[in-house]
Amino acid sequence: MTEEAPRPAEAAGDPPVQPEMDELIMAMDAVDTLRHEDALVLRELGQGERDAALKRRLRELYESQGLVVTDQILDEGIKSLREDRFAYHPEGSWFSRGLARIWIKRAKYGSILAVIFGITGVGAGGNAYYSYSTAQQAETVRVELQETLPRQLNEQAQKALALAKSADATQEIETLQEVGNAALQREDVAGARDAIGKIRSVAGILGQDYTLRIVSRPGERTGVFREPINNSSAHNYYLIVEAVDRSGRVIPQSIVSEEDNSTKTVTIWGQRVPQSTYNQVARDKTDDGIVQNNVLGRKPLGYLKPEYTMPVQNGAITEW
Repeated sequence: MTEEAPRPAEAAGDPPVQPEMDELIMAMDAVDTLRHEDALVLRELGQGERDAALKRRLRELYESQGLVVTDQILDEGIKSLREDRFAYHPEGSWFSRGLARIWIKRAKYGSILAVIFGITGVGAGGNAYYSYSTAQQAETVRVELQETLPRQLNEQAQKALALAKSADATQEIETLQEVGNAALQREDVAGARDAIGKIRSVAGILGQDYTLRIVSRPGERTGVFREPINNSSAHNYYLIVEAVDRSGRVIPQSIVSEEDNSTKTVTIWGQRVPQSTYNQVARDKTDDGIVQNNVLGRKPLGYLKPEYTMPVQNGAITEW
């Protein structure tokens, strides 16, 4: 094989074509080699050995790659490494460089920035939102106290009064209306709503039309008696009743038990009666097992309480 001809500069014994550029490139390469040999740098330079040892190690690295370098290039490389030449030093402040890095990696940091700016936004707009919310709530309360509740109170009272056919029902409605107006005057929203709710309940009772029927069915009690807790020698007598409308439908009633003052909505309850009434019904049932005279009273439209056909007493129970 034909031997490769020497380059013109070498053949003529002339200096390299661009000696400064070649040496600069080689020096940069030397620095790059040293910089990427972190372990070598830490070991050789960190222990304070002489530059000759570092120069020798660097020459061995190049020779292992088949490269021949001059002492001048090695010296220049070591000197440049000492001076930190050929190293990139970013310009600008750390803040501007940081923003630039964030912009480059904006896809990665986008969600983080959104949270940061969102929190900042809360600080900037929180007070404004709080002020708006407070003003909105105040306006809502004002409208309710001055417009909504007064209108509802008047409307419910008028509907109830239109149904009332007894003096006690009319008195009950007017009293509740006064209570509601007093609550509005002192800006008591809960009190006004409570009065409106009670008037609505009164109207519901006035609109009911039913017969108070004594229960007389197989397997069910018709009457019970109880011994008062504080007087074991006495007895309280009750007839078990239910409210039935003209179509035969049982209408649930809200009943307060005199035994524990609890209020329950029930379909049957015990109405307290004198012992004479209790015995009268007992005799009726004893004849054939059926209570023939099973109507204790009637509650017509417009009235709050039934009109009883038998003597009764105040008080009721919901359990027995």
